[in-house]
Formats: sequence, structure tokens, C-alpha cells
Amino acid sequence: VLFLAYFTLQVIYARRKFKISPPETTGHPEFERIFRAQVEKFISHKKFTPHSAPLSPAGVAAVCGLLYLYTRFKYFQGYAVAAQGRLGPMYASARLLWLLLGLAVAGLLAHFLLPSSYAWMAALLQPLQLLGA
Repeated sequence: VLFLAYFTLQVIYARRKFKISPPETTGHPEFERIFRAQVEKFISHKKFTPHSAPLSPAGVAAVCGLLYLYTRFKYFQGYAVAAQGRLGPMYASARLLWLLLGLAVAGLLAHFLLPSSYAWMAALLQPLQLLGA
């Protein structure tokens, strides 16, 4: 919620700075970058984190979700300055989303196929834990 509020306020400030009234979404290039950065891909993590979080060891999904929010923040900052500034954080956030998707699939498979055993999932995610160490 804080990220959404921050991004929304940045758009409001840019609207005032460049005198662009709602519902207009075009105008000064800097305003357009800030507006697009606010809109693009922010909600994606909400689809994956809840499904992967309950069955992930030691909050891996929670950490990935926080890292995703950080990369989105860096994406916003980079995009506000220049369009090329968004590329590094965009690729990092995409990798985190793929990881969250994998965790969600593993969590759902574990839930439906082996509801009483998390041993196989711990073995599957052990390389991730080693990377984090």
C-alpha cells in the first residue's frame, strides 16, 4: 500500500509540475515516464506471493516478494530519469516473478500431491537456500 501511495503521489507531483490535468496521460516526456512507471507491472507479485508463501521454507516467498517491491521501486526511479534506466530493475523483477511462479507451482503441487510431507519440497528448494547463504 505504501508503494502504491508513493507512486501515485509521484504522478500527482509530476502532473502539477508539468501542468497536465487528469484524465490526460500524455504531455511532457518526463511525466509520461513517471506515469507509465506507476502503471506497469506493479500488481504482478500479488498473484504469486500468496500461493508460494505458505509452503515455502523459511519465508523464501516473503523475501522474494520484498525484493520484488525493491526492484519495482528502483524501476520507478530509473524510469523517471530515463527510459533506459528501467531495464536492469525490470529484468531483476522478471527473474523474481519467475522464481515466485516456480515456488507457487511447487507449493500447489506439494499441497495437492503430498499434503502431509514437505521433505521433497525442502530437497527441491535446498539449492535456493544455499544461494541465499
